[in-house]
Amino acid sequence: MTAPPISARTYSDHCHSTVPFGTVHLDYDARFLRRKVLHLDDGQPLLVDLPKTTSLGHGFALILDSGEEVHVFAAPEPLLEVTGDNLARIAWHIGNRHTPCQIETERLLIQRDHVIRDMLAKVGAETREITEPFTPEGGAYGHGRTHSHAH
Repeated sequence: MTAPPISARTYSDHCHSTVPFGTVHLDYDARFLRRKVLHLDDGQPLLVDLPKTTSLGHGFALILDSGEEVHVFAAPEPLLEVTGDNLARIAWHIGNRHTPCQIETERLLIQRDHVIRDMLAKVGAETREITEPFTPEGGAYGHGRTHSHAH
């Protein structure tokens, strides 16, 4: 298999160009990568070959070898919208399960999970299935995700 003719080996946590080479919409799980062939929104293949596994955020830019940018956007995905009278307490229970969570003033968003949904109902939360872009909070010890206790 031959590598795509377009490749990116670096990224930026913000976009510099107003007219990018291309764009890519990825769900939360797909934005966690090191080396992978992606397909831009126009169908062009792009080899991403970063020095380490990286959590790309909404609004990040992959920097092509040519110096041009590919803008990264959060794609809509199946989520649970969580609401309730004591949102801070509900958020604590979600965090206690190390579940990625997008925190907003009036609601929380999490990936669909029937076990977490059942637990939330037991603590007084209301849930509703929605499809939206997902941009959860990053880890407390820096940007991006934490996926173990070895910080």
